[in-house]
This record gives sequence, C-alpha cells and structure tokens, in this order.
Amino acid sequence: MTTDLTDTGYSAFQDGRLAPPTVAIADDDAGFGEYLKAFLEIRGYRTRLYLHGEELVASVQRGQIPDVILLDVMMPGMDGLATLRQLKACCSDVQVIMLSGREHATTIVEALSLGAVNYVVKPDDPEGLGEIALDAALKQAIANNRLATEVTSLRRQVNDDEAQAFLVWGRSAAMRKVAVMVDRVADSDVTVLIRGESGVGKELVARAIHDRSPRRARPFVKVNCAALPDELLESELFGHEKGSFTGASALRIGKFEHAHLGTLMLDEIGEMKPGLQGKLLHVLQDGEFSRLGSNKRVTADARVIAATNRDLESMLPRAEFREDLYYRLKVIEITVPPLRERTDEVHRLFEFFVRQYAKRYNRSEPTLSQPLREAMERYHWPGNIRELENVVKRFVILQDEALLRFDIHTTDRNQPAAFQQQPVVARDVPSARTAHNGDGALLSLPERAKAAMLQAERDLIIPTLHRVHWNRRKAAPLLGISYKTLLNKLKEHGISRE
Repeated sequence: MTTDLTDTGYSAFQDGRLAPPTVAIADDDAGFGEYLKAFLEIRGYRTRLYLHGEELVASVQRGQIPDVILLDVMMPGMDGLATLRQLKACCSDVQVIMLSGREHATTIVEALSLGAVNYVVKPDDPEGLGEIALDAALKQAIANNRLATEVTSLRRQVNDDEAQAFLVWGRSAAMRKVAVMVDRVADSDVTVLIRGESGVGKELVARAIHDRSPRRARPFVKVNCAALPDELLESELFGHEKGSFTGASALRIGKFEHAHLGTLMLDEIGEMKPGLQGKLLHVLQDGEFSRLGSNKRVTADARVIAATNRDLESMLPRAEFREDLYYRLKVIEITVPPLRERTDEVHRLFEFFVRQYAKRYNRSEPTLSQPLREAMERYHWPGNIRELENVVKRFVILQDEALLRFDIHTTDRNQPAAFQQQPVVARDVPSARTAHNGDGALLSLPERAKAAMLQAERDLIIPTLHRVHWNRRKAAPLLGISYKTLLNKLKEHGISRE
C-alpha cells in the first residue's frame, strides 16, 4: 500500500512546491534502518538515518527538527526511552513513534506517558513490516504536527491581535469609553459614524467592530472616499457594466458587492460629493443599487461604518453634506480622542512601534533618554498615532536620538523646533504645527492633518537619504517603500539634491 501524502494533512511549502515530510529514523540495526529508509523514500518521504540516540538528539538540538521520528526502544548507550526524554526536553512538539521488537505493555505505557504518539512492533522479517500499521501511525503523527503548527500560528495571531488591541485601546479612560461603545454596538447591524482627527486610529476601531461582530468571518472592505474623483468613486462603490463609460473594458464588481454579508468602511465620508451621497442614502435605506450602465437591481447586505475628520455639522447649512444622510449615518457615533488628550499612552505606543519596526527592519531596539521622554509628553502630536509611528520608524532605522530632538524637544507643545538638514531643498508647505498658511489664512483641520503627514514623511525621507549618500535604491527599503514610491514622494515633496 502506498501512502498518499496529500491525505496526511501535511501542507508545508518550499520554493513554491509541496515539500514532503521528513522522517528521522534512529535504530542501531543498520540493516533494518536502511530497509526502513528505502521503504519510506519509495512512498515519497524524505529520510535521515541515525544509529545512536545521541546523534539524533544532537541533530534536533542544532535545529534539524524532522516532522516525525521513528525511534527504536532498544539501542546501546542511550536507549529509546532516554532518547525520548531528551527529545521532548528540547522540542516538546516533536512527533515520535516508538519501534520495538517486542510488545511490552510497561514499555508502551511509559513511552506514551513520555510523549510518544504511537508504538509500532517490528516484525522478525523486515519485509514483513506492517505497512498498514506504520502508514496509519505516520499519517496520525504528521496530522498532529500540522495541528501543532496551526496552534502556534493561532497563538501568534492572537498575540498580534492583542498587540493591535493594545495599540487601539491603550489604557486611558477616554479609550476605555471607546472600547465599551465598540462592544455594545458590535453585535448589531446599525450604521456607525467614527469621528476623530487624522491619524487617531479610526480604521482600527472600525476593524475592531467588525472583528467582534457576527460578520467577522466575512470581508472587511475599506473605501477611501477622498482618494478618487466622484465618477470613479461611484464605480468603486457600485461597480459598472462593460462599456458603461470610456475605459470600462469589462464588468466590475463594486465594493458593496465585495462586502456582502460583511462590513464596508467608508473612510473620509465628508469628502463625498452631494450627488453621490444621494445614491449612498438610497442603498442604506433599501439595500439595493444598480451598477453603472445597468438597470438591473443588485442586492448587497453590507454593514456600513463611516469615518470622518471633518465637521459635518458645519457642512449641512452649506449643502456640502446631505442632512438626511447625516442622520442616517449617525445612528451610533464614536469619537476617538487625539493623542494629545491621552499622553499617558505615548510611551507605551512608542515601545510597541519600536518592537514592531525593529523586527521588520532587522534593527536593535533603541531606547529613549529621560529628557527625550519628557519632551515627548510635552509635544502636541498633531499627526496623532500616525505621526508617532513615523517618528519611531525613523528612530529605529537611523538609531540616532539626536535627530528626534529636532522634531520633539521643545517646551512649547504647539511650536516644536523645525527640522533642518542640508543640502536638501524642499518646497515650502503650510506647517502642520501652526494654524495659518504662508498667506496668513486659517488652515482647516484636514489641511493641518495633511500638512502633518507631509512633514512627518519629509522628516523621515531626508535624513535617510543623507545616511545612504543619496542612493535612492538603498533608501527605499530602509523606508519600507518601493523605489518607484520613493521617487513619487520626492517629486510630491519637491525634495532635490543640490
């Protein structure tokens, strides 16, 4: 009988191909070991053969951990049970099948109590090896190995989720109120409006609602209403038929259909034009819409969560935002406070990002001096968590606290010192940390938020370019972006080298 490895539950991939399970054989009988090695390789397994338990243990301790171990009970020196103890001490999840020439009940019980997953009796004649028994034992062990791998992955995912939850909720009283509200509304389908400045984590709050809802197994789809012109945004939301407009070369499924039975987040809803707001209102009321270029009605059951950093109330009198849509969206309202109102979270968030980006960029975890820690508490953080994250990226990459002092070290939290570097020239933009542009006109909240983001990007890009002597191909991976994106950023910011 030939074992079908696709039935074993083994699903490791290597270089794009299915990698067969590796079986280590530890048996002092060289003849039987070679036969068993050939027996397994014919069936598609990879094998490693050891004549002594000490050799096997040393190999596992070096990190050469097989998927399954076939371990002889009776061996000179360190016998099978002693070897099993050593294996489990250094690698508790390793799958071990014991092999023995005799079926001793006490030995079987002891082996299983030490962590062996099975016990197979050797026949007197090697060719009489019970294929069915061994195949079944191997299949079970490999399935166990797969399960252990999945459990480890789930634990890692849980840790990541806990880290994300920590990132969102922190420990401040203001964020605990947000967490309570999320738990209260998550199990319903009501529309939620999330408000807050740019960079406070509105998307993470929306994802938290989705992840705690009955829809969590279905898609979470995000649409940035500020990223597309109205015509393209309508197609993005509702889809279009082939030929419905110039460039519509094929049928397109919209985001509402993609989010069917899941959650659709409409970010920057305040940027949507009134004409499209009317169609959105109709969809929220009836759950139906038509793709562009079609009269056919499409039904989609998607929970809508909207987010904005704009003052929608001030837009109503100017007819910039429909009043009926405003009240339709504002069934439940959650306001995420800015980072300056929860400064007790700054250091914990800083440390969280340091661990995250040190691992991502293969850097050591830098530490902050006490003066800089105090300066961070005084700083206004106009870009909120996004600005803090960019500061940490820069700190982790450059490993130089002195560069951070230009951005943060100031006694006036609203007027931090300007970052200065030469010989880089960048065009003037309104400062995110002041209330006026160069003409003295008052900056709106979105304008200040955008200026904060642009400033944070420049403050990361410029010193990174200096560090690599303006080698943009080296700078791009340090910044965590592609070379093309870096070129676009340089053009966007007007950064050039004299």
